[in-house]
Amino acid sequence: MPLEPDEPARIAELKGYGVLDTPNEAEFDAIVREAAAALGVPIALISLIDENRQWFKARVGLEPQETPRSISFCTHAIRGPDVFVVNDAKADPRFSENPLVTGDPNIRFYAGAPLRTSTGKRIGTLCVIDRMARPQLTEEDIARLTLLADKTMEALERRRQRRNAADAA
Repeated sequence: MPLEPDEPARIAELKGYGVLDTPNEAEFDAIVREAAAALGVPIALISLIDENRQWFKARVGLEPQETPRSISFCTHAIRGPDVFVVNDAKADPRFSENPLVTGDPNIRFYAGAPLRTSTGKRIGTLCVIDRMARPQLTEEDIARLTLLADKTMEALERRRQRRNAADAA
């Protein structure tokens, strides 16, 4: 999949948060637990997309801390402004042969809300995943996922401000 023209600026903005490869933090862990419970799914992730991988700042229901960007659903989700939904990955030609579908964690359903910075860059997603195909999300579910993505960005902004204040001290 070719990269977007603003990819270098998107990566720079992501790195400006200083969050990649940091330990778990309760605020982000709470958001993924809330997303999983609200949408009734076994897996929820805060996924940040750098040059080569999707790295999970928080996760519930999934062991790996990261997966290659080349096979990530979230790479597709950050291309658009709205929630990206795959109701049945096995039936979707974009994903039917994906190792995340054909093997562990056996993704069938995916919904990812882009994490948008104040400048509009989409640096990752808040996503929910199920091992079973699902019907189309309701407007209420999409609104809930979008709200939780906004909550994630607010937490990332607060985290960056605290880090910048500490660096300046």
